[in-house]
Amino acid sequence: MLKLVRIIAIASGKGGVGKTTICANLGVALQLLGKRVAIIDCNLTTSHLGILFGTYPHPMALNNFLRNEVPLEGVVYTHVTGLKVVPSSLNLKDIAGVNIKDFKNSLKAGFSDFDIVLLDSAPGLGKEALISLQAADEVLFVANPDISSLVDIVKSKHLINSLKLRKQNVSIIGVIVNRLKNKKYEITVNEIRGFTELPVVGVVPEDESVLECSNRRSLIVLSKDGAPASLAIFRIAARLSGLPNFAFTPKRFYRNPGFFERIINRLRRRESALW
Repeated sequence: MLKLVRIIAIASGKGGVGKTTICANLGVALQLLGKRVAIIDCNLTTSHLGILFGTYPHPMALNNFLRNEVPLEGVVYTHVTGLKVVPSSLNLKDIAGVNIKDFKNSLKAGFSDFDIVLLDSAPGLGKEALISLQAADEVLFVANPDISSLVDIVKSKHLINSLKLRKQNVSIIGVIVNRLKNKKYEITVNEIRGFTELPVVGVVPEDESVLECSNRRSLIVLSKDGAPASLAIFRIAARLSGLPNFAFTPKRFYRNPGFFERIINRLRRRESALW
């Protein structure tokens, strides 16, 4: 039976909710769970994915492909976990001349033997956000437990359900609630579910280790295996992989993988050189 790659846009109604951090760590977690995964930075104006992976500067980026300067395989980089990453340029001049026509078909063809392609979408409802939404089969929102973040998700949901996108068969998986502090003033998970009328796929708690790893150009799912946010992201990855009952503990996941241990040790020795 022919395997169909799932193209999932990781989206948010507003910036600053931790979307790119979730996208990067979720991609690595899915890869470590045995899926063949690629991540593409579709945030052309404020691209940060390459920074998180420690790949900047890179000779070629998604912009070069969208300007028909190189084939798709010319902008794909391999992470030490086997994950494939397509970064975007940090140079604003490289936005000029990009052509998104047939972008979805190009992804389907170029990653036809993959399980999942994650698109790190631009935040908001502008034309740049539409690049990933129109190229995706599915959408997974990232939100914080505050009202402005949730209102923007409802707006995005209405956009996706509009006639133009509905014709493209784009479905919404649900919401990842990020940076939950369990404070009384926060909107609860049940309230988020009711307000957005979407499933809550997972909850990632506020965790200082996330910022620590980001500033070191590392990923929490690799560098802080027992951190609360790391375990939460693995649970979300398991759910997306069809393994909702997989029990994640540092001992269970890292006890028996010589391959994983070699990856982690290499990252700890030289976190800034991942390619």
